[in-house]
Amino acid sequence: MRLATPIPGHSKPGRGRRTGVPASRQKRDDKMCRVLAYVGPEIPLDALLLEPENSLINQSLDPELHPNLQLAGWGFGIWSETLLKPEDPLLYHRPKAAFYDDNAEGIIPSLCASTLLAHVRASGYDASVVQADENCHPFSYDGTPWIIAHNGGLPKWRHLQKALLPHCKEEFLGQMRGTTDTEFLYVLLLSVLEGDTDDEVQAGFEKMLGLICGAMKDLDLPGLTKLKIALAAPGRIVGANFGCDRDGNTQVEGDCEALRPSDDREGDMAKSMLLEPMYLLLGKNFEDHEGTYDVTPCPEGEATCAVFASEPLTDDGEDWDRIEFGQIVFLEKVDGLIRKEVRTLNV
Repeated sequence: MRLATPIPGHSKPGRGRRTGVPASRQKRDDKMCRVLAYVGPEIPLDALLLEPENSLINQSLDPELHPNLQLAGWGFGIWSETLLKPEDPLLYHRPKAAFYDDNAEGIIPSLCASTLLAHVRASGYDASVVQADENCHPFSYDGTPWIIAHNGGLPKWRHLQKALLPHCKEEFLGQMRGTTDTEFLYVLLLSVLEGDTDDEVQAGFEKMLGLICGAMKDLDLPGLTKLKIALAAPGRIVGANFGCDRDGNTQVEGDCEALRPSDDREGDMAKSMLLEPMYLLLGKNFEDHEGTYDVTPCPEGEATCAVFASEPLTDDGEDWDRIEFGQIVFLEKVDGLIRKEVRTLNV
């Protein structure tokens, strides 16, 4: 496979694509990062990042759910039994558009993964955006098994630090190198985690949002906050879909599709994106479906692999579970099978 060529107006028909939302119904200046996570049997990494027609790299050039290009960098973290240090994540970051990454075809086909977290970064189209390795997801710190990627935004986060920094532990704050809200959220989340069990991780997410909303209120800095976060550790994926509206309310209602601007520009794209679900595909035999993100469907409790993503990645979107706004999903590989639990966040 050759990496996509940035031809203006080009659209690839290919396998595994979904129709998505017509561009005419979308406000083209809204940003949307993309997240992809996998847990399951050890498989070649190019089956996840290069071979599918709508791979993460191709989505950065030819997105369907949201039409803007992702130009601000990309990266991935993997665990693999084939690495010399299988207990540590191997991280790759590149501060350029993924479809222009001339290293990808040389590096990715040499790797395998049993756990993956990958991300393409969207940002404003202006010179103020800092494109650097330090700002590419996923982020990884010493002292924790978790790496993080994020699709969303914490507005005015630098100002909110006045109230939030006292809750940040020096062991994590001292490792912060970049200039993104995601890395600060990572510091804050790690600082409030009291352990790595599902219950403790859920409590950490809930406490983090409570602190953010409290800081917004205390400093009179309200802002719509979209937190679509994926955590990964060896054999584990946690996906959280939550946040608050412009008034700091965490219990947000609405139909994300109905809120998208129509041709007359009426609608609320930011709130629509806040309420959008994230997606989960469970099954087995991923390796038998070459060139797609398809899996073989199987009864509950028999799945051997899971794909967690910002949008459905196969033609049949009916196979994907929706992780709705206000929910958190826990995925763990146990004795070769995927344990799944979806919960409602108490925020």
